[in-house]
Order: sequence, then C-alpha cells, then structure tokens
Amino acid sequence: MLRTLLGCTLILLAVSANAASPSPYAGQELREIKALSPQEVSDYLSGKGLGLAKAAELNGYPGPAHVLELAVALELTPEQKIKTEALLEKEQARAIPFGKELVEEERALDRLFATRAVTSESLRQSLARIGRLQSQVREVHLETHLEQTALLTRAQVEKYNRLRGYGMAGEKQIHEPRQH
Repeated sequence: MLRTLLGCTLILLAVSANAASPSPYAGQELREIKALSPQEVSDYLSGKGLGLAKAAELNGYPGPAHVLELAVALELTPEQKIKTEALLEKEQARAIPFGKELVEEERALDRLFATRAVTSESLRQSLARIGRLQSQVREVHLETHLEQTALLTRAQVEKYNRLRGYGMAGEKQIHEPRQH
C-alpha cells in the first residue's frame, strides 16, 4: 500500500513538473524578429541555403558550397571548379535580394503583432508576401542544385553522397546529370 501511494505521489509530481515547464519558445520573445533566429536572419541576408534544398541534396543533387568544400576529394577539374565557383556566386547574388526582402517582411509582420495593428486582411497580405518570398528563395537554391549536378560526373555525384554520409539510400536516387 505504501509503495502504491509513493508511486502515485511520484507520478503526480512528475506530471505537475511537466505542466509547469516553460515553453520551448521561452527567450525567443526577446528576438528582434520573433519568427527568425539571429542565425536565420544572417543566413537569409548572406544567401545561404538554410536547408531549403534538402529535397535536392538528399536525393543525389549536390550543391555548390559543399562541392567546393569537397573539391579535392571529388577530383574536380579546373573547369568544374571555376564553373562551380561561378554557380555559387550566382546563387548568392540571386538569393540575397529575396532573403533581404523576406527578412523585412518578417520584421513587418512582427511589428503588426507587436503594435496590435494586425487585422485579418493585413495578416493575409503579409503572409502572401512572405510565402512568395520563401518560395523564391527556395527555388533559387533548388535550381542551383540542378545546375551543379549537371556539372559533375555520375561518379562524382556518387562520391559526393558517400562523403556527405548519405549512404546507399542517396546512391539509389542518383540521376544522370543532364547537360543544359
């Protein structure tokens, strides 16, 4: 009986401790833009991928930043390296303006809520702009993976996947690079 009572008491203490635990969002209310971490803001402003091209990356379509990191191991030709560097520059040049605009739109949405000026209509308009920009940023990164894959041989793509730790699942998904 004492064991049962002690067990029930411990369960009740655990449940009440969990109920009182802070939100995983605790501390994020101090961010300049509540919906974006400082790292995400920095990444958008510098044209980084933010994992937006995972559909390509994890299905055997390498991206230029990681290809350049692995240039020696992949045995890139001088021409491949030059084209990959140019592709990375082009990706960033295209992504940065969308990223800047997206950060500004997120800042504007945050202000709407912070100032209690948000309405159903202003919310709908803000989200439409943010959604369009998110799509544009993602498209830039995914398109770049398509272009990068076309610059590599099948063997280089396979090696890239192994070096990145994607294993057999990634290798099964490799597509023949198409020349554009």
